[in-house]
This record gives sequence, structure tokens and C-alpha cells, in this order.
Amino acid sequence: MQKIVTNIWYQDNAAEAAVEWYLTLFDDAKVTSTIPYVEDAHGKAGDTMVVNFDLAGQSFTAINGDDSAKHDHAMSLLVNCDSQDEVDRLWDAFLTNGGSEIQCGWIADKWGVNWQIWPTEADQYVGGPDKEAAVRAVNAMYAMKKIDLQGLKDAYEGQ
Repeated sequence: MQKIVTNIWYQDNAAEAAVEWYLTLFDDAKVTSTIPYVEDAHGKAGDTMVVNFDLAGQSFTAINGDDSAKHDHAMSLLVNCDSQDEVDRLWDAFLTNGGSEIQCGWIADKWGVNWQIWPTEADQYVGGPDKEAAVRAVNAMYAMKKIDLQGLKDAYEGQ
């Protein structure tokens, strides 16, 4: 069992719908268990209160709650992508499912959960050994919503 698990709070009984959608984004994804409400809980007895699930080998818990908690991009789920194609696929999926772009690779899904869709190759540009080049790459990143790996590389290389 994973020692630390990210627990995500959903409003309006959206946990199941959110998890079902997340499962379509990653090959290695599955629901591992559900927990129903009981008689004295905040939901209807028998309805789903908690969904435990795995995405890409990482365990998560989704819980149906009230509207007392709000998501913001100070906490996000970072998805390390192997290519620009993976960045594009995930970004487009979030947008077409009601998501909203933020900046610098952050995007909120339709439930308000914040994600960072990040090409791992970008690390060599925004954190590269040439500090002046890295500053150019970081400044280019600040102007982006979806990360454009070629744009970061061009900025790093001074093109």
C-alpha cells in the first residue's frame, strides 16, 4: 500500500464521474475500491462516498463532499510527459472535457482540479547549465499556457 495518497474532494457528487474520465487518460488506470455512504453520513446511504483509484501506478482517493473546499493551482497534479505529442493529447483532452487553461503548463479540469502537463525534456531548458539561456526559456514559458517544447528549446538556443 502506498504510504501517502492524494485525496481529492469533489463537489456535487462528481467523484465517480471524474474518476471515470481520468481512467480514459492513462493506460495504467483502474478503480481499486469504493466506499458507500452509511446512514449517518452526509450523503444518501448506499451512494458512493469514496472512490479509490490508480493512475499510472499512483494511488488516489476521490471523495464526494460539499462545496466548502475549493481547488486552486497552488496544489496540482504534475503529469510528466515523454513527448510533445503526449502533452498535446492530454491538454486537448482536458480542454474538450470542459477544462480551462491557466498558464505555464497548468490546466484545471472541469471539476476544478489543477494539473500540470509537463514535458520532462523541458527541464533541460528551464534548468539548463547555461543560465542566460535558461532565463530565456523560463521567460518563454511564462508566455505559454500549454507548454511548447520546441518554443522552449528555441528560446534556450537563442533562436
